[in-house]
Amino acid sequence: MSNKHDITRALELIFSGISHLKGSFPSRQFTIDGRLVGDIGEVIAAMAYGIDLDVVSQHTHDGTALSGGRVQIKATFQEALTFKTIPEYYLGIKISSNGDFEEIFNGPGQYIFEHYAHRTGIGEKLLRFPNAQLKKLSARVPDDQRIPRLDD
Repeated sequence: MSNKHDITRALELIFSGISHLKGSFPSRQFTIDGRLVGDIGEVIAAMAYGIDLDVVSQHTHDGTALSGGRVQIKATFQEALTFKTIPEYYLGIKISSNGDFEEIFNGPGQYIFEHYAHRTGIGEKLLRFPNAQLKKLSARVPDDQRIPRLDD
């Protein structure tokens, strides 16, 4: 059975990891109370797609792609991603515990907005969409409307 020592040790590891992330990527906060997964996703996407992250997080976009397009990056360890505002490009990824990731959606945010136009609150409030549905929608995005990976 777990005890307080297990929680204490786990939190020490988490905060040690956060400290390491802050040292390696000082433009991100990696706060444990809501921004940690998003900040990790942003730096992973920046490295994999060559995205120049904004120094200060913005409401609709997190950075600029090599093509000049503005990108919102969403990340999860779960089976759903969130969507609120309609970004120029939306890049959604699912991260694994080892740091690998799977691209869930890559393309103009307008595709998501139009596909889910029937949902109450679309474009106004934070909504969650299953990764499986977003992957199917992403498959319909033409290659010339995607943010290319650097290793492609």
